[in-house]
Amino acid sequence: MGYKVEKSDEQWREQLSDEEYRVLRQAGTEPAFTGEYTDTKTAGVYSCRACGAELFRSDEKFESHCGWPSFFDPADTDAVETRADHSLPGRPRTEVLCATCGSHLGHVFAGEGYDTPTDLRYCINSIAVRLTPSGQGS
Repeated sequence: MGYKVEKSDEQWREQLSDEEYRVLRQAGTEPAFTGEYTDTKTAGVYSCRACGAELFRSDEKFESHCGWPSFFDPADTDAVETRADHSLPGRPRTEVLCATCGSHLGHVFAGEGYDTPTDLRYCINSIAVRLTPSGQGS
Protein backbone atom coordinates (compact mmCIF):
# COMPACT_ATOMS: atom_id res chain seq x y z
CA MET A 1 0.00 0.00 0.00
CA GLY A 2 2.98 2.30 0.32
CA TYR A 3 2.69 3.39 3.97
CA LYS A 4 5.80 4.56 5.86
CA VAL A 5 5.07 1.94 8.54
CA GLU A 6 4.13 -1.47 7.19
CA LYS A 7 3.92 -4.65 9.24
CA SER A 8 2.58 -8.11 8.69
CA ASP A 9 -0.74 -9.10 10.18
CA GLU A 10 1.17 -11.24 12.66
CA GLN A 11 3.33 -8.28 13.74
CA TRP A 12 0.25 -6.08 14.26
CA ARG A 13 -1.40 -8.83 16.34
CA GLU A 14 1.73 -9.10 18.53
CA GLN A 15 1.92 -5.33 19.05
CA LEU A 16 -1.76 -4.51 19.65
CA SER A 17 -4.28 -5.78 22.17
CA ASP A 18 -7.21 -7.76 20.74
CA GLU A 19 -9.50 -4.70 20.94
CA GLU A 20 -6.88 -2.35 19.47
CA TYR A 21 -6.36 -4.80 16.61
CA ARG A 22 -10.12 -5.09 16.00
CA VAL A 23 -10.51 -1.31 15.69
CA LEU A 24 -7.21 -0.26 14.12
CA ARG A 25 -6.62 -3.14 11.70
CA GLN A 26 -10.15 -4.48 11.10
CA ALA A 27 -12.04 -1.14 11.00
CA GLY A 28 -14.05 -1.87 14.13
CA THR A 29 -15.70 0.68 16.39
CA GLU A 30 -15.60 0.94 20.16
CA PRO A 31 -19.00 1.36 21.83
CA ALA A 32 -20.21 4.96 22.16
CA PHE A 33 -19.37 6.80 25.41
CA THR A 34 -16.87 4.12 26.53
CA GLY A 35 -13.54 5.47 25.22
CA GLU A 36 -11.01 7.00 27.58
CA TYR A 37 -10.78 10.27 25.60
CA THR A 38 -14.47 10.91 24.89
CA ASP A 39 -14.79 13.60 27.56
CA THR A 40 -11.17 14.50 28.32
CA LYS A 41 -10.20 18.15 28.27
CA THR A 42 -6.46 17.52 28.75
CA ALA A 43 -4.25 19.64 26.50
CA GLY A 44 -1.87 17.67 24.33
CA VAL A 45 -1.28 15.69 21.16
CA TYR A 46 -3.25 12.66 19.98
CA SER A 47 -1.09 10.14 18.13
CA CYS A 48 -1.83 6.90 16.33
CA ARG A 49 -1.81 4.04 18.85
CA ALA A 50 -0.37 1.70 16.19
CA CYS A 51 2.56 3.75 14.87
CA GLY A 52 2.85 6.90 17.01
CA ALA A 53 2.27 9.42 14.20
CA GLU A 54 0.81 12.74 15.35
CA LEU A 55 -2.81 12.97 14.21
CA PHE A 56 -4.78 15.58 16.18
CA ARG A 57 -4.19 18.23 18.82
CA SER A 58 -6.38 19.04 21.79
CA ASP A 59 -7.08 22.56 20.48
CA GLU A 60 -8.83 20.89 17.50
CA LYS A 61 -11.03 18.78 19.79
CA PHE A 62 -14.61 19.82 20.50
CA GLU A 63 -17.65 18.50 22.33
CA SER A 64 -20.06 16.95 19.85
CA HIS A 65 -21.95 14.70 22.32
CA CYS A 66 -21.71 11.84 19.81
CA GLY A 67 -19.98 9.34 22.11
CA TRP A 68 -16.49 9.50 20.60
CA PRO A 69 -13.73 12.13 20.63
CA SER A 70 -14.44 14.71 17.91
CA PHE A 71 -11.96 16.96 16.13
CA PHE A 72 -12.64 19.65 13.53
CA ASP A 73 -9.28 19.24 11.75
CA PRO A 74 -6.23 16.96 11.83
CA ALA A 75 -2.92 18.26 13.19
CA ASP A 76 -1.58 18.36 9.64
CA THR A 77 -3.36 17.91 6.32
CA ASP A 78 -1.10 14.94 5.55
CA ALA A 79 -1.64 13.22 8.93
CA VAL A 80 -4.77 11.36 7.87
CA GLU A 81 -6.27 10.05 4.68
CA THR A 82 -9.86 9.25 3.86
CA ARG A 83 -11.72 6.78 1.70
CA ALA A 84 -15.32 5.86 0.96
CA ASP A 85 -16.87 3.38 3.39
CA HIS A 86 -19.95 1.46 2.23
CA SER A 87 -19.88 -1.13 5.03
CA LEU A 88 -23.31 -0.03 6.36
CA PRO A 89 -25.97 -0.66 3.70
CA GLY A 90 -27.73 2.55 2.71
CA ARG A 91 -25.44 4.69 4.86
CA PRO A 92 -22.28 5.74 3.01
CA ARG A 93 -19.59 7.24 5.21
CA THR A 94 -16.03 8.50 4.88
CA GLU A 95 -13.44 6.44 6.74
CA VAL A 96 -10.43 8.14 8.36
CA LEU A 97 -7.08 6.33 8.32
CA CYS A 98 -3.64 7.09 9.69
CA ALA A 99 -1.61 8.24 6.68
CA THR A 100 1.56 6.73 8.18
CA CYS A 101 0.41 3.13 8.80
CA GLY A 102 -3.08 2.84 7.28
CA SER A 103 -4.79 2.08 10.59
CA HIS A 104 -8.52 2.76 10.88
CA LEU A 105 -9.22 5.71 13.18
CA GLY A 106 -12.91 6.42 12.68
CA HIS A 107 -15.02 8.48 10.27
CA VAL A 108 -15.39 12.10 9.20
CA PHE A 109 -18.73 13.84 8.71
CA ALA A 110 -19.55 17.18 7.10
CA GLY A 111 -22.42 19.63 7.33
CA GLU A 112 -23.62 18.91 10.85
CA GLY A 113 -23.81 22.55 11.95
CA TYR A 114 -21.22 22.59 14.73
CA ASP A 115 -19.71 25.99 15.57
CA THR A 116 -16.15 25.11 14.57
CA PRO A 117 -13.61 26.58 12.09
CA THR A 118 -14.38 23.80 9.58
CA ASP A 119 -17.55 22.06 8.52
CA LEU A 120 -16.09 18.70 9.59
CA ARG A 121 -16.36 16.32 12.54
CA TYR A 122 -13.61 13.71 12.73
CA CYS A 123 -15.26 11.07 14.92
CA ILE A 124 -12.30 9.07 16.26
CA ASN A 125 -12.15 5.92 18.37
CA SER A 126 -10.31 6.58 21.66
CA ILE A 127 -8.62 3.21 21.37
CA ALA A 128 -7.12 4.27 18.02
CA VAL A 129 -5.15 7.14 19.55
CA ARG A 130 -2.90 7.89 22.51
CA LEU A 131 -2.87 11.30 24.21
CA THR A 132 0.45 12.82 25.24
CA PRO A 133 -0.37 15.72 27.58
CA SER A 134 1.32 19.05 26.83
CA GLY A 135 4.69 19.37 28.53
CA GLN A 136 5.40 15.62 28.44
CA GLY A 137 6.94 15.48 24.94
CA SER A 138 5.55 13.54 22.03
